[in-house]
Formats: sequence, structure tokens, C-alpha cells
Amino acid sequence: MFDIGFWELVLISVVGLVVLGPERLPVAIRSVSRWVGAARNMANSVKDELSQELKLQELQENLKKAEQMGMKDLSPELKDSVDELRKAAADVQRPYAEKKDEQPSVTTSHKQD
Repeated sequence: MFDIGFWELVLISVVGLVVLGPERLPVAIRSVSRWVGAARNMANSVKDELSQELKLQELQENLKKAEQMGMKDLSPELKDSVDELRKAAADVQRPYAEKKDEQPSVTTSHKQD
């Protein structure tokens, strides 16, 4: 990411020590490391979301090709994509089906006198 060598780090630490002093330097280093960690986490999450969106778009394009071909004489790559898309759709629908099954049925109880 950054091309910082050993001597540049030494210079930065000496300047930081002179400017901040020995009491505040560790706190500043911790703060900077937290900010860098948060930025890395955010960049990784954005990268993951983009890769998922690209994969989803590719699957949708393959599904459109398969539909145009009438789901016959598909190449192995298209068959795999269609199967993967069907599996993903089933996985998405599964939690909703489970919640529907778990809902208690409403029963009326009658008191017998």
C-alpha cells in the first residue's frame, strides 16, 4: 500500500516523539492503528460486496442465456451456473419457510364446565 522503508519509519517516530512527547506518543500510535484497521475493514467489506455483486450479475447473465436456449443443449459451464443459481435461490427462501413453519398455530381452547 505505502512504500515506506526502515529509515522513513525511524524519521517519523523521532518526529512523533519530539512533537508529542513520550507520554502521548503511545496513545497516538494506538489511535492511528485503530483508524488504519477500520479503514482496512471497510475496504475489505466493500471489496467483498463488489465481488458478490459481480458474481450475481454473471449468474443472471448465464441464466438469461440458458432461458434463451430453452434450457436444452447447455454447456457444462451454463449448467453449473444454473444449478448454483437455483441453490442460491433455495438457500434464500429456506429461512422464510422455516419461520413460517415455526409460527405457532392459533388454537382456541374451550372450557368445559
